[in-house]
This record gives sequence, C-alpha cells and structure tokens, in this order.
Amino acid sequence: MRRALGSVRAKAALGATVVVALALIATGVAVLLVLRGHLQSQAGLQAEVQARNVAGQIATGTAFDQLDLPDGEDRPVVVTGDGGRVLAVGEDVRAVDGKRVGKGKAAEGSSKDGSDDGDDDGDDDGDSGRRLGPGEIDDDVRLWSGSADVGGKVADYRFASVKAKDSRGTSVKVVAGSALAPEEDAVASVRDAMLIGLPLLLVVVAGVTWLVTRRALRPVEGIRGEMAAITASTDLSRRVPVPSSQDEVGRLARTTNETLAALELSVERQRRFVADASHELRSPIASLRTQLEVAVAHPELLDMPGAVADTVRLQRLAADLLLLARLDAGERPSDTRVDLAAMVREETSQRLTDRVPVRIAELAGGEVAGSRGQLARVLGNLLDNAQRHAAEWVRVSVVREGEWLALRVEDDGPGVPPDERERIFERFVRLDDARARDDDDGGAGLGLAIARDVAVRHGGSLAVRTGSVFELRLPAAG
Repeated sequence: MRRALGSVRAKAALGATVVVALALIATGVAVLLVLRGHLQSQAGLQAEVQARNVAGQIATGTAFDQLDLPDGEDRPVVVTGDGGRVLAVGEDVRAVDGKRVGKGKAAEGSSKDGSDDGDDDGDDDGDSGRRLGPGEIDDDVRLWSGSADVGGKVADYRFASVKAKDSRGTSVKVVAGSALAPEEDAVASVRDAMLIGLPLLLVVVAGVTWLVTRRALRPVEGIRGEMAAITASTDLSRRVPVPSSQDEVGRLARTTNETLAALELSVERQRRFVADASHELRSPIASLRTQLEVAVAHPELLDMPGAVADTVRLQRLAADLLLLARLDAGERPSDTRVDLAAMVREETSQRLTDRVPVRIAELAGGEVAGSRGQLARVLGNLLDNAQRHAAEWVRVSVVREGEWLALRVEDDGPGVPPDERERIFERFVRLDDARARDDDDGGAGLGLAIARDVAVRHGGSLAVRTGSVFELRLPAAG
C-alpha cells in the first residue's frame, strides 16, 4: 500500500485532485458570494420599488387608511410620521427589526441602521440634503437587511426606506421589505449541489489522472523491464523498446539505446584491448623465458642482446598500457605552460641513435597548456612512427595558425593510404606492410592511439594531413 501511494501515478493523481479541489472551492465560494450579492441586490430593488410605490400614493394625496399595501408576508410595509407614530402598516405586520408596530401609535423597541424613527421636525430635509416640498419624494433610499414579524412568523428581509411629504406637507417615512427566503433557498440549493458534485468531480479527476498517467508511463515500465533483463543477462546487444511518440519518453528510450550502444562498444573495445594486450605480451615473455631456459642449460648460448631487447619491449609495452589505463580512467593533463618550439629542440637533440636524421624546419613561438611529459610522449611516438617508415629524412615543424599551434612530423616514406588514415589510430592496429618491421623493433600498434588520446585530452586533435604528414593541433595558451 505504501509503495502504491509513493508511485508517480499516485502522486500525479493526488496532485491533480488537490489542485482541482482548491480551484473548485475557490470558484464555488466566489460563485456563492456573487450569487448572494446579486439576489440581495434584486431583493433591495424590489423593496425600493415597493417603498417608492407607497410613497408615490402618499405624495399624490391618498389617505393613509386607503393606501394599497402589498401582502405583509412577502412585502411588509410600515409608514411612520412625526415621533415615529405609525400611520399605516401592512397586513399582519407586528414588528420590524425588533420594534413593535401598531397603527396609530409610536413604534416600540430598539431600532437598527436605516430603520430609525421618523423625523421629529416635519420640515426636516430628506436624506439628499434637499428640503422636500408637499407632494415630493426624496431621491435617496436607505437599504439594510433585517427581520420582521409577520403573523407571528419571524423571517429575514431586505428593507428600503424612503422619505416623502404628502399634499398637506406632512413628513413621512416609508419602510418596505422584500423577503430573503427565496435568496437563501437559491444559495442553499447551489451550495448543496456543489457539495454533492465536488466529491464526485474529484473522484473523476483522480481516476482519469491515474489512468492517463498509467498509460503515459507504460513505455517507461517497458524500458525499465528491458533494462532489468539486460542487466541480468549481460547481453548488451539488446535494446529497449522505442515508442512511436515523439515525446519525452521516446527521447528517453532513444537515449537509453544510445547509451547501451556506447556501453557495448566500450565493453567490446575493452575485451579486444585485453585480448590484444595478452597477445602482445605473450611473444616477448615467451621469447625471454626461452632464452633464460637455454641460458640455464647452456650458459654459453645465452643471447644477451636479445634478452635485453625483449625486456625493453616489455617495459615499453607495460608503460603504454599503464598510460592508456590512466587516460581511460579520465586523467586530465596539468595546466602548465609548454613551449612547443623549445620542447621540439630538446627532444630531438636527445635522439642520437635514430636510423635517419631528424631535420628541424620552422619553429614558431607559442605556448600551450597541458602536460609537458604527455606532449613529449606524443612527439616521441610520432618520430618513432616516422623513423619506421622514412627512407632518408624526417622533418619536424611548428607553425602558428590563428589561435592554434600545429606541430607537424613529416617523412619521405610511402605515406598512409587514404582509407587507412583513421584506422591507424586504433589500438593494436598496424598496417600489413609494416608488421614485419614493427615486430622487429618492438612496436605494438599503441603509439598513435596514445598520441591521439593525449591530443584530445589537451583540447586538440591529431590526424594525417597528407600521406606522410602527421599534424598535432593544440589551442594556443592565453
């Protein structure tokens, strides 16, 4: 149960339900307030119309005992004069706002806003501030909500009071009410409908959100299940299903498949690397062991130069494998400044035993940021590669090209065929016509692969520019 409530579907359904509930509650309250205000305004307007109707009869000279008053239960009316004396009252009207009313006597009891007693001074101004003349009705009206006792039944009403003078100049105040029971019934009906419909609507919202979210997450569950199966089987050639939709789930599936493809390639590369490394290590180790066994049995037959060569080859191969392991682990180069021209002069000056001489061409000034040891290793690998294929000379140059420094190593050898210019940078790859020579001098096909990895981690590149020109491009420092 706890797991189900913590799922994405449950959270989405709960969140949608809460949001809709808050929105509906706020909307319902606003609707009820607006409806109540509107109905009260309607009741007030009806009370005002009735009060002006009675005031109009009085202003035209109709006697108080001959006024046409409405039914007291729906429209209670009270006409008061000087001192609050009741001049006319609707049928069965006993009290208004707690004041007892009776024809021919002053109202008794407390008074509320807008229901105060009539004017003591018959010549008092109306509410508008204008002195009323005989037969005139005040333009202003006073509205309020209160209660009235009609026939022994107390109910809520909306009252309106209007002042007027009859044809003899007597000041009167007409108070008329409009029942609020219909308004209260309408508001109660709308409120009850909302209270009944709101839970049902929330149930519908929660259910629809649950179903829609479940359908939307079904491909995600398929991806999860396939990933679990791939993990259990360790078969990286499998792929997760990709939905036809072009939404976030589809992009997730495609990205997952791309990750699986990269992982499969990485694992395959690692397996091939281990197999190639084992093969490369097997030959010098076997050769060295054979020589040592022969030396034990026949010391006079020991091939000391051959043993030293095999040891050096093992040492170089171990160093290459260690550097590749560090590069694969994400080792970043240091951020020191390296003068490429000075590095070229220093490194070439130490190569005294090269098969062909190394010529120094243009050496443009400039520094790059990185590890001097790794960059020197790149230069050494490029020179070793050129020495294996050169006929009479090897040339090194450094040129400035905008924000880049290019280190070029060129030889007069046959060059690299166009269709092989990318493959030679793969690990343990040696061209067929160079295998015999590589086997003789200890090459394992790792030099160019290491050189490119170092170049990339320095923010640059390494490529074959032409058949026999290798170019290392690095961003200039500063």
